[in-house]
Amino acid sequence: MKTDTKISAQKSWAKALAHPAAEFPLTQLSVKSGKIPEGLRGTLYRNGPGRLERGGKTAGHWFDGDGAILAVHFTDVGAAAVYRYVQTAGYQAEEKANKFLYTNYGMIAPGPAWLRWTKSVKNAANTSVLALPDRLLALWEGGPPHSLDLQTLETIGIDNLGNLQGEFTYSAHYKRDPLTGNIFNFGITPRPIPKLNIYKSDRTGTIVQKATIPLEGIALLHDFVLAGKYLIFLIPPVRLNLVPVLAGISSYGDSFEWKPELGTQVLVFDAETLSLVSRSEAQPWYQWHFANGFVKKDGSVAIDLVRFCDFRSNQRLKEVATGETRTDAEGSLWRLCLNPETAEVISAEELLDKPCEFPSVPASEIGQESRYIYLAMYRPGSDIVAERYEAIARLDTQTGNLTIADCGENRYPTEPIYVPDISSDKGWIITVIYDGNSDKSEVWIFDSEGLDSPPICQLELPGVIPLSFHGTWKSAV
Repeated sequence: MKTDTKISAQKSWAKALAHPAAEFPLTQLSVKSGKIPEGLRGTLYRNGPGRLERGGKTAGHWFDGDGAILAVHFTDVGAAAVYRYVQTAGYQAEEKANKFLYTNYGMIAPGPAWLRWTKSVKNAANTSVLALPDRLLALWEGGPPHSLDLQTLETIGIDNLGNLQGEFTYSAHYKRDPLTGNIFNFGITPRPIPKLNIYKSDRTGTIVQKATIPLEGIALLHDFVLAGKYLIFLIPPVRLNLVPVLAGISSYGDSFEWKPELGTQVLVFDAETLSLVSRSEAQPWYQWHFANGFVKKDGSVAIDLVRFCDFRSNQRLKEVATGETRTDAEGSLWRLCLNPETAEVISAEELLDKPCEFPSVPASEIGQESRYIYLAMYRPGSDIVAERYEAIARLDTQTGNLTIADCGENRYPTEPIYVPDISSDKGWIITVIYDGNSDKSEVWIFDSEGLDSPPICQLELPGVIPLSFHGTWKSAV
């Protein structure tokens, strides 16, 4: 575990990760300032690594932390929150042993190297959440989802989504079509032949259709795009070297190799039939996250994403677990236009020449043209190598105007989530803030039309919520 002496030399965000997060039961939240909007009714869910240490040893990568879910319920009597770890089999076993036992993205299982490849990979359940009518799914890259109770966050168990059998992976970055209610997602089958599996579910989460296509090597694919009637996958030139993994001498995260000579593979699928429409190759880049995609009036497809020039961001994210980042690896917001009939990239334009990440649009506009993109960013003059994001922003893609909510020194927001008001056409932006000045976490609510104004409400959380990855909003109506 990191000592207070070491932490004092680090940036304030490191304190949020220095100790395992403590669960707390359903607790009514105090209003620190402002007032909860009358039309804000529903639940904010967030998922992220709550524990990066066991038995005095630090996890090998930020991606290895045990998933912990925060739920903030907004009702007529105020806001109440609950925070609980996902009770995966791996989490329970390591809790009992008080040490790391499993292989993970950045971890090698303990024991003789020649036996490590036989050890199972721990499902960390730590990346995102999918709110269904009757349950919440905790999502992770390398395995199936875990089902949780929507109110209490009690873990129910592995969820096979109605009819999937055997081992399968179900990505953290699903896309829900606001017009049909259909939910799209994917998973990678690494062996014996690498395959991309595409899933279509109905609004209940039950998978109703599946398609599979072979891949050239084991790629690191984190996200994809729903754009009108198309599903689009941009497969970056990162491939897993399986030999050191199977030999037990290297983790998965350290065995992914940047191969720019492969280019970026562009795959376009029909969202109705899940059949492959076209494929092509583009210039090499890497992306973790897409903001959105949509079909333009001329029939071409626009795709907005945070684009990196290479794969160094993996090393930077690995360093987050140590509390100190030293690798300069930031992306910026780009718009690609491609011909869906040929999958050829027609143009590539940088929309915002500032380091940013965690792009999002309102859920009601996914797959359609959306004027505003919300992002996490740095404060002006911030040390972008050593710091984490201390601001959120809204980019107007029509005018190029950027509105920034500077959260202040040593205050670290999560990805901004747009929330519609249930009684008007207004919208709110919700983010969970870790305040390194006071070593506390809070929920901040902004008017979506006034991000450069102070938050209209600040709520105090009863415990520290470590920097998390992704969340969602489930409306009360």
